[in-house]
Amino acid sequence: MTTTLSFQRSARIGFSCRANGTARSRTLFPVLRVLIATLALIFAANCFADVLRVSVDDAIQPVTAEYIARALDTAQANHDQAVLIEINTPGGLVDSTREIIEKIVASQVPVIIYVTPSGSRAASAGFFILESADIAAMAPGTNTGAAHPVILGGKMDDIMKEKMENDAAALMRSVVAKRGRNVELAESAVRESKSFTDQEALDKKLIEYIAPTEKDLLRQVSGKSFKRFNGENVTLSLADQPVRDYRMTLKQRILTYIMDPNIAFILLAIGALALYAEFNHPGAVIPGTVGVVFILLAAFALNLLPVRFAALVLIFGSFALFALEAKFASHGVLTIGGIALLVIGGLLLVDGPIPEMRVRLVTALAVSIPLGIITAFLMSIAVRARRNKIVTGKQGLVGEIGIAETPLAPSGKVFVHGEIWDAVSTANIAAGERVVVSQVDGLILRVDPVTAARTVLA
Repeated sequence: MTTTLSFQRSARIGFSCRANGTARSRTLFPVLRVLIATLALIFAANCFADVLRVSVDDAIQPVTAEYIARALDTAQANHDQAVLIEINTPGGLVDSTREIIEKIVASQVPVIIYVTPSGSRAASAGFFILESADIAAMAPGTNTGAAHPVILGGKMDDIMKEKMENDAAALMRSVVAKRGRNVELAESAVRESKSFTDQEALDKKLIEYIAPTEKDLLRQVSGKSFKRFNGENVTLSLADQPVRDYRMTLKQRILTYIMDPNIAFILLAIGALALYAEFNHPGAVIPGTVGVVFILLAAFALNLLPVRFAALVLIFGSFALFALEAKFASHGVLTIGGIALLVIGGLLLVDGPIPEMRVRLVTALAVSIPLGIITAFLMSIAVRARRNKIVTGKQGLVGEIGIAETPLAPSGKVFVHGEIWDAVSTANIAAGERVVVSQVDGLILRVDPVTAARTVLA
């Protein structure tokens, strides 16, 4: 009896142990899942805690602003330690510069601006971007500054000029003061267009570091505290940290290429020529397709650039002169005038603040002279073709010489163009005499004697 009770008690104890084990397992699994998820996040953060590198080697324009903005968003999403923007620019558009500064200031990931390689520059808009960075650095042999705002296309009045200078200077002061750099000297780059070498910029507290290489820069930055725009003190550990490139998308690379004012002008000129060829040869299809594609690409690029619409009027006016050259015998005067208008229109097309954002004289001449000659030549051929006598169909019979097969008194048969036609003559004509066709009336020809026709013509 005792044994039986003991066995039953043991069975109950065993069952209780199994039940407690199951309950603990059920409690433990959620904890393990949370722990695994946390470790995965930490592992992912460590995997992506890199330095994201962005390369800007062009004028500052809308595509540049989009490229940098997406890079900063990517760095934040991947929890990168820092974004390294390697810059070499002659300057660019004010609106695009402001967009970039806004993104850098608002970035949750520290931004390092590095002017590199040696011999490069961060001029004009590049100086604003350099000073907006959490950490500003330059390679030996680089320069920065010359940030005076410029507007082309006419002389500004004193009040407007003063407004622009004050606005740009205020932007510079607001950025530089928060970064703890030399406000007065930075403002002088705006008002007096001062420029600085790498050593001058370091000595006068416009930048924090001079580094010959990217690796050396990250080593110098590592372990040193700096103040962010929001006042927070941050220390980065970047020595020997992996650097990951952030490249432009295919769309951005294409836009960057066609937004070169020289490329946009070439696309516009070739597109106009191709459309003209299509209008003069309807149904050719290929010229029309090429023309539409090139014109749309040029329009898209020019929409993002500061364009003078008066220059577009000059360009289209040049094609009008080419057309007039084909109609009137001006001995090349109208063609030369058209080429001159096309060159001037090309040079004035993009109102860029820096030479790199304008159409070069070499490009304008290289496009305008051949295009003007080709267009005038094609138009002259088209006009001559329209003036030539029609040699097919009913109109092709008018003026043709034939032989009277039967007497025409006044109707009969004539042989013209290898065919025998019913004909009506204005005078009696004997068989075998020559006649000239004066009119085609359905299937009946109206003819005149050849001698009479000559007398009339005389």
